[in-house]
Amino acid sequence: MIVEQREVRPPEENEVVIKVEAVGICGSEIEGYLGHNSLRRPPLVMGHEFSGHISETGRSVTGLSAGDKVVVNPLIYCSHCDRCRKGKINLCDSRKIVGIHMPGGFAEYVTVPASTVRLVPESVSPFRAALTEPLACSLRATRRAMVDAVYANVAVIGAGAIGLLCAFVAQLMGARKVIVIDTNGERLKTAESVGIGYTANPAEHNLKTRIAAITDSRGVDVVIDAAGFQPTRNAAMEMVNPGGTIMNIGLGIDETQVRINHAIRNEINILGSFCYSQQDFSDALNLLADGRITEAGWTTVRSLEEGGRAFADLVAGKVAQGKIFLEVK
Repeated sequence: MIVEQREVRPPEENEVVIKVEAVGICGSEIEGYLGHNSLRRPPLVMGHEFSGHISETGRSVTGLSAGDKVVVNPLIYCSHCDRCRKGKINLCDSRKIVGIHMPGGFAEYVTVPASTVRLVPESVSPFRAALTEPLACSLRATRRAMVDAVYANVAVIGAGAIGLLCAFVAQLMGARKVIVIDTNGERLKTAESVGIGYTANPAEHNLKTRIAAITDSRGVDVVIDAAGFQPTRNAAMEMVNPGGTIMNIGLGIDETQVRINHAIRNEINILGSFCYSQQDFSDALNLLADGRITEAGWTTVRSLEEGGRAFADLVAGKVAQGKIFLEVK
């Protein structure tokens, strides 16, 4: 990754220019950084979790003005395909995402369609506002997984940002016990410090025994895999109760062997969740604005210029916090 100077692209008639203030590093961007993600092709300015203030508007933009504090919903959809007509905009045939298909928020300024912009109360910090996108992803996945699981025990695999946000949402939705599972002990300490009551480290404990002890041998009815690798998918299948739900939100690898006969005989629901709806994004922003979920205690801030080092540290496992924000001054 390099830092370079570029001209700010002026807005077209239905676009705005945003002075970025905070941008989060997403796990999917780590895959792009490593060359494992086919969608992110260099040279590319990544960054799809960002907030800031509008600095300039196109001549046809209404309802937005220079100086407005905003967050960007980076999902762009056509509104005309069968998926969009059904309200499944996240599955649009021609969807595009800011920071993947066009330059994103790892920059001082970014030009985006005005339709992607959402106003943010001035009282909300830019870092909390930048959590809207990952929280929207986590909110959608968690409430879909728990739709038939009232007061259920929930296990979340992965103590990164998405995993922690899923755990926070599960707690808000009334889960009986929420267990975060990870092999990184420092990340589990962070999870415990921000109110996640139960954690498990498969590198230190027998996972089956640990889950039984936490749940009084009732097991878990919902497993959210926020990592997405063969071992985590195996673990999810092994630990979920008959009739339970496995929600896959982690995109670690593509092809995976699954004990499908075990899933059939136990009527295990295997679901996937990608991005979010407009309602998910709005609900996420409201949760953050109301202080129901915050960035306190599990995030860290570095400068934009330190972005390359931040990526290298994340790959090396040197980051105990669930999320790194890059601050743009």
